Amino acid sequence: MVRGRESGMPEESQWESFFSPVCTLIALDCADVTGDVVEFGCGYGTFTIPAAQMTKGQVWALDIEPEMVAATARRAAVANAPNVVAEVRDFVADGCGAPDGQAGYVMLFNILHIQDAGGLLREACRALAPGGKAGIIHWRSDIETPRGPSTHIRPTAEQCRAWGEEAGMEFVRYEKLACCPWHWGMVMRRPESRLIRPWG
Repeated sequence: MVRGRESGMPEESQWESFFSPVCTLIALDCADVTGDVVEFGCGYGTFTIPAAQMTKGQVWALDIEPEMVAATARRAAVANAPNVVAEVRDFVADGCGAPDGQAGYVMLFNILHIQDAGGLLREACRALAPGGKAGIIHWRSDIETPRGPSTHIRPTAEQCRAWGEEAGMEFVRYEKLACCPWHWGMVMRRPESRLIRPWG
């Protein structure tokens, strides 16, 4: 398995201090989900558990790091969230494993600085049901932030929008994320009628 560039995580308590997960998920339309959720890079489960509590579908929490998956599974057990399926998976190389069109929502949070962001967005689009949405956030590059990858590899919202549209998604809107000031946010979706190339 190959980790994404600069994908290391700080201590859990520090990481948790950077986000307002419920506020962010509501702002990015996760509360309106019908169907399953796929999370590309679950980390400590910061967003996983709130997402699981917002939907009746399963939340597929994927990460390349076994310790992150174990941490997410523990949090799901403590939170009594049986709809969380935490799995060690190299989704950059192998895809997310979801059938075409199964997911109602995908989370791409702080991950699109990887080298093949376009490929990951194509996979996210493939996994989404027609009309399904993608919530995207990343560290801002126009201000000093307490964490995040090197500024020169942080994508802007406009870059991610262009990559998403090239991958077959439609732009919905940008979100300022007042509750998460070090990040920008965006919502995209899979068009209602468009065939997406299968993974691989």
